[in-house]
Amino acid sequence: MYSDLNRPPLNADALRAALVTRDAGDPRAFYASLDVVEETGSTNADLLARSVDSALDRAVLIAEYQDHGRGRHSRSFVAPPRSSISVSVLLRMPGLPLRSMGWFPLMTGIAVVDALRSVAEVDAELKWPNDVLIGGKKVAGILAEVAATAPAPAVVIGVGLNVTITEAELPVPTATSLQIAGAATTDRDTLARALLRSLATQFAAWQEDGWQVDGLAAAYRARCGTLGQRVRVELPGDEELVGIAADVDLQGRIVVKPDGGAPAVAVSAGDVTHLRAHAGPA
Repeated sequence: MYSDLNRPPLNADALRAALVTRDAGDPRAFYASLDVVEETGSTNADLLARSVDSALDRAVLIAEYQDHGRGRHSRSFVAPPRSSISVSVLLRMPGLPLRSMGWFPLMTGIAVVDALRSVAEVDAELKWPNDVLIGGKKVAGILAEVAATAPAPAVVIGVGLNVTITEAELPVPTATSLQIAGAATTDRDTLARALLRSLATQFAAWQEDGWQVDGLAAAYRARCGTLGQRVRVELPGDEELVGIAADVDLQGRIVVKPDGGAPAVAVSAGDVTHLRAHAGPA
């Protein structure tokens, strides 16, 4: 029996019934398996370890609590049990060009934003490359890790979504949760279904488009709150770039027009801070 009545456990059976294919003719479901565990170190690490089984595909793993959750650049994060959705998905992509694998976290960002706008009814947007913001504060993070490059590319995509975390429980003042943001629902079963269905929709559309990135890039730009902002980008090697975020190119890079009129720079890796027009970080 769980002790916090405001944070009930996920209903694994109901999630499987809604999301997992039961037969080849089932048009509603996309995933081959879905497991919910009470506690683990990292759902991404668990699926990466299982990915050595080349038959494992479209597998979902959700944890009620992670004690070694990981974000970009190996940053750690921990949330109270059942206060978030911590989910990872293993996907294999026969025919995907290896150069396009960098689009997976951005594609996932599109899926998360669409799910939150539709079901939670919040004004979610993307901060390049793959943070999800509400009102300028981070509500979800995404980590995509390569599981294999041959015989077919495979990736494990992890999403951490803050659902009922309170102000007092926030790890940093720049974070938020759906509850704090006044979302229409904080039911984690509803949110998990919406998120995973949105991811399946984006993946299937990309696959049907022959893994072309033009449409994906357009969809990303339409949801990216970084574009048009004055930003500071912390680059590898302790370098810094300040200017206007002008575009996201077909390689998924953020294109910044530096202050002072220097030529635009396409950045593939770096930490972005949105800046106020005349002051420091927002």
